[in-house]
Amino acid sequence: MDAAFTAEQEEIRRTLRELVTKRCGPQEVRTAVRTPAGYDAALWSALAGQLGLPGIAVPEAYGGVGCGPAELALGSEELGRALAPSPLFATAALVAPLLQLLGTDEQRSQLLPRIAQGTLAAALAVPGTGLATALGLVGDNLGDWSGGGRAGGVQAKLSDGVWRLYGQAEQVLDGHSAGLLVVAAHTGGYARSRTLLYLVREGAAGLVRTRQTALDETRPQARVELRDVQAELLGAADDADVPGALAAVGDVAATVLAAEAVGAADSALGRTVEYVKQREQFGRAIGSFQAVKHRLADVYVQVQAARSAAYYAAWAAGAGSERAGAGSERAGAGSERAGGLALAQALDALRTAASEAVQLHGGIGFTWEHEAHLYFKRASSDELLFGPVHRLRARAAEQAELFAPTPARTSTPTGTSTPPATPTVAV
Repeated sequence: MDAAFTAEQEEIRRTLRELVTKRCGPQEVRTAVRTPAGYDAALWSALAGQLGLPGIAVPEAYGGVGCGPAELALGSEELGRALAPSPLFATAALVAPLLQLLGTDEQRSQLLPRIAQGTLAAALAVPGTGLATALGLVGDNLGDWSGGGRAGGVQAKLSDGVWRLYGQAEQVLDGHSAGLLVVAAHTGGYARSRTLLYLVREGAAGLVRTRQTALDETRPQARVELRDVQAELLGAADDADVPGALAAVGDVAATVLAAEAVGAADSALGRTVEYVKQREQFGRAIGSFQAVKHRLADVYVQVQAARSAAYYAAWAAGAGSERAGAGSERAGAGSERAGGLALAQALDALRTAASEAVQLHGGIGFTWEHEAHLYFKRASSDELLFGPVHRLRARAAEQAELFAPTPARTSTPTGTSTPPATPTVAV
């Protein structure tokens, strides 16, 4: 493993940091989240036009940059530093990979170039509050979160060769402003129960989208209601392995989220360090007190550990993609659990950094006028959407078989027990 970034990757980081620092300060963030779209459209156009960020992981054949998860994670880390609201995660980390995995050639050729150009924002609509489950981050994806043939969720029905959707999805990230929705719906009833993905365009008859009040304003959410909405099946066959595709996308999405959280935690820590250098009490800066130094040192160590985990997960996801392209049977094996574990570490670091920022800023840290509460809300909101942290870790341990049962000991006729025999290998 080569942990060093290439010159091209460092240039992506430097250019993006300059742009975000210049155009996305705390006041600009507050202004952007109060717009109908929930983000700064001009900044999004700049990210797409100058840097090609929405298409950074889209193949060049579809108008993208042709990079991989590592570059997308680096871009998300820089956006996370400023808590910049944008449809990048929903579009580039959730929908674009699903289109690449399951879409037909026509669907890819029609949609991916528009995503890469930044002219089409997309969102993944999952019924209920099951986004983390659907992505395979906190448990096995069995498809029952899509409705499972019961009341609720989203149901799909094929009538006269046309698919129609009925139901409702909550907590759809950027769902109120996306031009394309990828909706997970249950179909087949009890006879052939399965979950499939469908494409719903903006303005479709019967589609009602309502922006909801969210804990974290910088990550807007919407309620999507589908009332006999005509939809298009994603892919050519109705027997695609949708849970498997969602789990594969979920690992990369967790990696991107982990990098974003690391950027936010590092920024919160940096702001706190600058403040304690200036704030004086008892005639000296509070940053000179040993107790404050120890608290910030602990946060620094936690943030650096989270950064290492996120970078490893990004490297593993990229290596898995290369092995998949080479046809290796173990393609992606190293990345299957790296994303979720990195996300758990990053969310822990962000929560700690945000909590210390609120505490060490004193009275001003508790006010709405200060930006410290924005970082704390991001940490809490992400854990509610994609966690909790202990379930992310439990899922990673389950996938790694850390607590797999050991072989049982056998008993001899005399009543004594012997360990299981070691298998021999013929040479």
